[in-house]
Amino acid sequence: MKNWFEHLDKAFESKVRLGIMSLLMMEDSQDFTTLRESLGITDGNLASHLKALEKLEYVAMEKMFVGRKPKTKYSATKLGKKAFKNHLTALEGMLNSGK
Repeated sequence: MKNWFEHLDKAFESKVRLGIMSLLMMEDSQDFTTLRESLGITDGNLASHLKALEKLEYVAMEKMFVGRKPKTKYSATKLGKKAFKNHLTALEGMLNSGK
C-alpha cells in the first residue's frame, strides 16, 4: 500500500487555507473582501493564512486603487496551483486505495 500521507502538503491542513486555494483555483483572482465573505472568517484570520501561503509562494498579492479606495487581489501562483493539485491527487489516492 502506498503511503499517501507523505504526499500531502502541510500548507493545506488548515480548512481555511484549503478554502482559499479552492476559491483561487476557480477564479484567476479574488479580492480580500470576497475571500473573507466566502469563507466566513475575520480579516485577521484571513490575513494570517494568506501571509502563510504568500511566504510559501503559493499565492501572489496585488495592491491597487479603485477610485480612491484600496483593493487587494490574490491569485494562486503556478507553484501554488501545482502544490494544490498534488495535494488533491494524494487525497484522491487515499480515498481510492480502499476500493
